[in-house]
Amino acid sequence: MIKKHTALGILLLCGFTYLLGMFFIPLMDIDAAQYASISREMLERKTYLQFFDLGTDYLDKPPMLFWLSGLSMAIFGIHDWAYRLPSFFFACISVYSTYRLAALFYKKDIALLSAVILASSQAMFLITHDVRTDTMLMGWVIYSIWQLTEWYRFKKWKNFFLAFISIAGGMMTKGPIALMVPVFALLPHFILQREWKQLFKWEYIIGIIVIAVLLIPMSIGLYLQFDLHPGKLINGEPIQSGLKFYYWTQSFGRYTGENHFKEMNDFTFLLQNMLWSFLPWIVFFIIGLWMNVVAIVRNRFLLTAKEEWITTGGFIFTYIILAKSQAQLPHYIFIVFPLAAIIAAKWLYQLLFTEELKYWRKFLSIFHLIVFALLWVVVIILMAYSFNTTSKLVVVVAVVGLIILFILYFSTIKLLPTILSISIFTIIGINIIIDTAFYPKLLLYQKGYAFANYINQNKIDKNKVVMLSENVGHSLAFYSQHIYPIQSSQYLQSGEIVIARKDSSYHIQQLFPKSRVITQINSFGVTGLTLPFLNPATREKELTPYVLMQVN
Repeated sequence: MIKKHTALGILLLCGFTYLLGMFFIPLMDIDAAQYASISREMLERKTYLQFFDLGTDYLDKPPMLFWLSGLSMAIFGIHDWAYRLPSFFFACISVYSTYRLAALFYKKDIALLSAVILASSQAMFLITHDVRTDTMLMGWVIYSIWQLTEWYRFKKWKNFFLAFISIAGGMMTKGPIALMVPVFALLPHFILQREWKQLFKWEYIIGIIVIAVLLIPMSIGLYLQFDLHPGKLINGEPIQSGLKFYYWTQSFGRYTGENHFKEMNDFTFLLQNMLWSFLPWIVFFIIGLWMNVVAIVRNRFLLTAKEEWITTGGFIFTYIILAKSQAQLPHYIFIVFPLAAIIAAKWLYQLLFTEELKYWRKFLSIFHLIVFALLWVVVIILMAYSFNTTSKLVVVVAVVGLIILFILYFSTIKLLPTILSISIFTIIGINIIIDTAFYPKLLLYQKGYAFANYINQNKIDKNKVVMLSENVGHSLAFYSQHIYPIQSSQYLQSGEIVIARKDSSYHIQQLFPKSRVITQINSFGVTGLTLPFLNPATREKELTPYVLMQVN
């Protein structure tokens, strides 16, 4: 069995690792740095209902992330960790709500295991430093599902209002999906238990009113910024109504073709990405999900009063809806990772703490030992060869990590079952190493962040700096706390300092013969790592040189 203090210790280790990422890793372009820049710009402009991105009208994500991150930066200052802090708290809310939801249906050990699985999934380590809207969305949604389930079972109005307030918060974070997921979770549960009366309760009208009232400030801002001024160009397309965009186009437009973005739309795309984002628990989740589906089919789609299908139904229906969208990104599925954690925990408990599935233990233990050993080997190679400036001590620590993995596997002294101990040790250990020794080196190749550091350290007059023909990254604006104009070469003036591709510098020198290069930054898109970039011998071919240039 899992002892409470052991589970708490693991959760604290996960939280500590989140904090390392928050403080050691600079913000990444595109999304995280962009949202941080918008939050900072909102504070600077004091426009809390209308939002701007480097001076232009912004219409993509709802405002909750900007409001809360802006509040955090207003209190603590313009820092990347201050931008991330509210999302860190929502990650904690997600873990706690997952525990409480699981405890409503399962024994305490499964509830504790659910919290541990969610907290130690790779996605959680990622979205607490590469902060987008998904961390907050996950917290709002799983909290609303927990509170709705509490209300459904115990009929307390406190739970009812908290649930619908949370749904409204989620809608102000990423739109109608925050309302849809709780419906996807509870609707199949009610149908399978033949709880028809739960589908038509007058209280839902009050819940809709609560949501509508809380959405008023956001709606007013959209109306003032866009509906009163139709025809503003967003992504090159005229927008007639900001209200229609948020409540229809941004979500449902992904199915009608009205949405501007057309990312991956393969049905298995999200599942493929779960193979890494739900590590080290993905195998247990897939088996647990399959077993739940088989069980409900065998029971002729009928649940007893003590069973639940909130987690399985919620995951399956949300996945189907997201996978049928014309625009998908790997992090879209993170919203239902709390449900996936409970599914995995239920099956993992049967595997480790009952005799029902003991014949699976040895095979799965060996399989995971091989996978984790390979992951440690990859980290050792990464630390040893990717960056010449990496301390040899880091490589030694990674080698020690691999040795400890085998010690944990073969040790006869067990604080936790073998699968749990090697899984938790590997995922936390590897994330601590890459957060402190890999990402900080990698982000030196992010041009916006690198130029901001140079400008700040050398006290360059920011009012003289312009970008030539392209935005070099929102990290430039955020870390230098300044918005730089984009200018074409024909409008450059003597005395200006320009950020440009190196191949453009020759043209500038033709126009202004006495111009000089102040510094050069070799840039790489850090969110799209490639093997040639990671290999120092071939890295130079992957880099795009940019220069900071004095125009004379």
